[in-house]
Amino acid sequence: MLRQAQIISTGGYVPEHELSNDELRRRFAAELPEFVDKMEASSSIKTRWHAPDDWNTSDLALPAARQALERAGRRPEEVDLIILGTDSPDYITPATSVVLQHKLGAKQAGTFDVGCACASFPTGLAIASGMIATNPALRTVLVLGVYLMHRLADPADPMTFFYGDGAGAAVLAPAEAPGFVSSAFQADGAYHASWGIYSGATAEPASAESVAQGRTQVRLIERYPPEINEEGWPRLVRALARNGGFEVTDLDLLIFTQVRSGTILSVMETLGLPPEKTHMVMEKWGYTGSACIPLAFDDARESGKVKPGDLVALIGSGVGYNQAAAAFRME
Repeated sequence: MLRQAQIISTGGYVPEHELSNDELRRRFAAELPEFVDKMEASSSIKTRWHAPDDWNTSDLALPAARQALERAGRRPEEVDLIILGTDSPDYITPATSVVLQHKLGAKQAGTFDVGCACASFPTGLAIASGMIATNPALRTVLVLGVYLMHRLADPADPMTFFYGDGAGAAVLAPAEAPGFVSSAFQADGAYHASWGIYSGATAEPASAESVAQGRTQVRLIERYPPEINEEGWPRLVRALARNGGFEVTDLDLLIFTQVRSGTILSVMETLGLPPEKTHMVMEKWGYTGSACIPLAFDDARESGKVKPGDLVALIGSGVGYNQAAAAFRME
């Protein structure tokens, strides 16, 4: 019997310490007096939330994982697999997912990390769906997107505007009813040197010099051209529809990486879809990287914007660059 992967619950967590745009205006008033105003106008980001200084990414993931499991009516001991997407891991190695497994008490679960930055969550959903379809032993799979990038950033860097913390999670389980529909992926590694953390791994092991010069912190080296998302997202959505045998207009909800509201609205217009068919949370929580898609998805579900039978697409775009999308028919 064909096993379909269904999303049976979601969860999310945003920490309590707020860093508002007004605070950033004061921080950068002398050096860049108009920077925050311009970024707010183009992105709709008004604030962001940071975890305590003694937290790791796995600590941020834990409450989101617990909430998703509680809503699914599953205990940690019932989890068979944890897939965690992040580009702000606890360590270079071991994987953050295995640390979360220990903290969660999911003693029977296998784990692995996905490192596609903000494309990690739809990538993780697609991987989980394929594994559920082909492996009868998988009954409960936990997929997360987590972001704690502010801990890896220089507070004096204006791009800290984009580094809000958060975690989102989904529980997937096998079912006979339709669930996972299709996925699509695209990338362009020519942009790998544009935005990232470039010292601390094999390309440049961390040294006293690289630490002193800030190369172990996240840096924007060169801005991405806007067409990466403005052209790339519509292309990805159309591939998703083609792969799933549906029309773009059949989609009931599309959730994109929550970085610029103007880009999302422009893409919806390009696709011929009304703005009501998307959902945005950057005004409340800012940009939360690998966590922003699951957080927006969970918020849409909790606000009643997702109904049984809806066809939902999740579209992510991350540094590298990686782009990924996954479509699900909701239970």
